[in-house]
Amino acid sequence: MSVLLRIVSGICKGIYRSVVFIGSLFFSLLFIAMITVFALSIFYSEDVTVADNSILKLTLSGTIVEQRTLEDPYINYAELLMGLPEKPRETVLQEVLDTIGYAESDPRIEAILLDLKYLQGAGLNQLEAIGASLASFKKTGKPVISIEDSYSQDQYYLAAHGSKIFINPMGGVNLNGFGMYRFYFKEALEKLKIDFHVFRVGDHKSAIEPLTRNSMSAEDRSQSREWLSALWQNYITDVSAQRGLKPDNINRYINAVPDNLREVNGDLAGLAMKSGLVDGIKNRREIRSYLMEIVDAKSEDEVSIVSFFDYHSQVPAPYDTDGRQSDQIGLIIAEGTIIDGSSQPGTIGAETVMSLLRQAGSDDRIKAVVLRIDSGGGSAFASELIRQEIIALKNDGKPVLVSMGAYAASGGYWISANADEIWASANTLTGSIGIFMAVPTFEKLLESGGIHRDGVGTTNLAAGLDLTRPLSDELGDAIQMVLENGYDRFISIVADGRNMDRKKVEELARGRVYAGARAKELGLIDEIGALDQTIAAAAARAGLSDYGVTHLKQEVSFRSLLLSRLHAAVSALADRYTWLAPVLSAARPLTSAVQRFLLFPDPNGMYAHCMIGYF
Repeated sequence: MSVLLRIVSGICKGIYRSVVFIGSLFFSLLFIAMITVFALSIFYSEDVTVADNSILKLTLSGTIVEQRTLEDPYINYAELLMGLPEKPRETVLQEVLDTIGYAESDPRIEAILLDLKYLQGAGLNQLEAIGASLASFKKTGKPVISIEDSYSQDQYYLAAHGSKIFINPMGGVNLNGFGMYRFYFKEALEKLKIDFHVFRVGDHKSAIEPLTRNSMSAEDRSQSREWLSALWQNYITDVSAQRGLKPDNINRYINAVPDNLREVNGDLAGLAMKSGLVDGIKNRREIRSYLMEIVDAKSEDEVSIVSFFDYHSQVPAPYDTDGRQSDQIGLIIAEGTIIDGSSQPGTIGAETVMSLLRQAGSDDRIKAVVLRIDSGGGSAFASELIRQEIIALKNDGKPVLVSMGAYAASGGYWISANADEIWASANTLTGSIGIFMAVPTFEKLLESGGIHRDGVGTTNLAAGLDLTRPLSDELGDAIQMVLENGYDRFISIVADGRNMDRKKVEELARGRVYAGARAKELGLIDEIGALDQTIAAAAARAGLSDYGVTHLKQEVSFRSLLLSRLHAAVSALADRYTWLAPVLSAARPLTSAVQRFLLFPDPNGMYAHCMIGYF
């Protein structure tokens, strides 16, 4: 019997070792393959030839961002070599603007063909900037053509800037207006027996309301309606001006959908045509013929279309020093949630930004700094660290200007307040001067499972912040006083930085959010303008006429790049297994909401954060 057991045991051990060996071999080979692909991607290059009478296919895909989550100039080659979908999940705004601007004066480019199919989202200020570049391109007499099967709201804003807009007979223009809808967790937390002790200063500071309510508060509803209406009015005004329509036509197109569709027998493409939103309805074959006409080609083979990625590889980078100018403007881009420590993908790390600001201060060539901020806030402590470094840089005699992106609210505004000048788009969301703290305790949840906690201490606060025990009145009072002190500090920072009366700041604060145009009226920002205008203003402050722009950025490790590619490979699975798409789409808002409350580290637990967003 023992002999049999030894034989069986030996077989099992052999199988186990074989499985371990095969597994190790597989992952080793996979790792070697990825290293090889990465190495090949670095050396892989191909000269791009742009023929005369070419059409630039301006492909905008994924989300429009200020800078890539992880920057790698060879990332597209690597994805192609790895067989990943040729659909970048991020498109850098400045690269789009540079490409359009370069094509504007390039005699080889005859027209721009907008490719918007995979554009998933962008801030209205970003769409506005791209639209302005397209409008400038058209002034040269070159057409901008938009051809899609259908258009989402963001896609249509850009399409409206086209010389011609075409749609597939089975397509439509899907406009719905702007709205903001959140998940609210109060009832769920009660059922889970989790007590969230919420402290805040500012009756419009709505970032914490999902934990304390089951619906939107009257204050949040009022302020959200105000800025949503302002942005929507800007949207329909811009689109109507491009299409030669009245703004009310857009609202009627949306608000009377059943009646409008009834008139065209439910034909969405026909409705878009009847409403003046598109210029024509064409199928794929008719589109190919139309493109032939644009470049006066006799056959489809003669139509030369150059891709955005290939063409951009020839465009000089405007925000990297080439050494020709001795004087430079330093550009720092800060995008994401503000956290203490180093920047991670999608975050603004205080230590990273401070290091870049110090780098700008120690570089004698850099005469002024522009900080581009796109953030709804985060850690109050981290925001203050960055603000202190801005003040130090100003004290060294170098002007610091802020250019706001889609958002620069709460902590984003905390950082901006002491800048020499604040520039923003009319569609930027800013303000939200307020502060909050949320502390969950789980004593009821534990008690429901028969688990109890008790003990003794030498002082009233001996237990500290024990999440398994009820929050003591003493600790609650202390937290509220610390929070009020933080809010008072925020008010003082804004009053001093903006040279405003403190009482006026208090009236504008309380967590209220403002669209850029309104913020300028109230004195919260100085000028309405884009990033390039802010850079020009920084040069003027520094007394420069001939200058370059140095983009100061964090060095990205090889490990981070490798992890980014792994993430891309996993994401590609969703593209292959399309049944996952609806599930991921439905889960994304809930996931985002939960992530916001896995609160980013702050030594004092205080957060200057604003949950703003719209679609």
